Amino acid sequence: MFTGIIETTGIVDKVVANGTNKIFWVSSPISSYLKEDQSISHNGACLTVEKVDGNSHQVTAIGETLKKTNLGNWKEGNLINLERCLEANGRLDGHIVQGHVDTTAICSKIKELSGSWEFRFEFPKKFSSLVIEKGAISLNGISLTIFNVKRRGFSVAIIPYTFDHTNIKTLKVGDSVNIEFDIIGKYAARLISFHR
Repeated sequence: MFTGIIETTGIVDKVVANGTNKIFWVSSPISSYLKEDQSISHNGACLTVEKVDGNSHQVTAIGETLKKTNLGNWKEGNLINLERCLEANGRLDGHIVQGHVDTTAICSKIKELSGSWEFRFEFPKKFSSLVIEKGAISLNGISLTIFNVKRRGFSVAIIPYTFDHTNIKTLKVGDSVNIEFDIIGKYAARLISFHR
């Protein structure tokens, strides 16, 4: 369980194909504190720490994860968002994030404002019922509030702190991001589907 409040960023140091899986070595300020078997959010995808070596740690993404996320596009040198799981006595500063990416979205527009940024994203229309005005969403693991919702698109506003402390500053138009829709919205949509 995560909150979508990014703890730090890491650098992809090494990518190794292993059958239908990919093994990643990531260096970060928190890697030396990690332990094998811990669950860590990497760009919003929950992955298990397999090895720790100094300031780096190893994780593996299986075929299903690579299919639903942008992890298959990771290359050495990529900057990624990291968050350790929520402690039971911690504050839920963002929203409930499971680390189970639903799909990816494409950045279609970036607008620099006076002291903030507005990013526009397009996503598969089959998920339209899960996106509501002023609702919560996780983009590359970042808990954000969405607005200007259309059938296949939405916008998010980025404050300077989030811009400076996450990998959203590296996004360009055409880049893909991992999306996890709000779990409460997913349950509500599922319940409604039984009464149609």
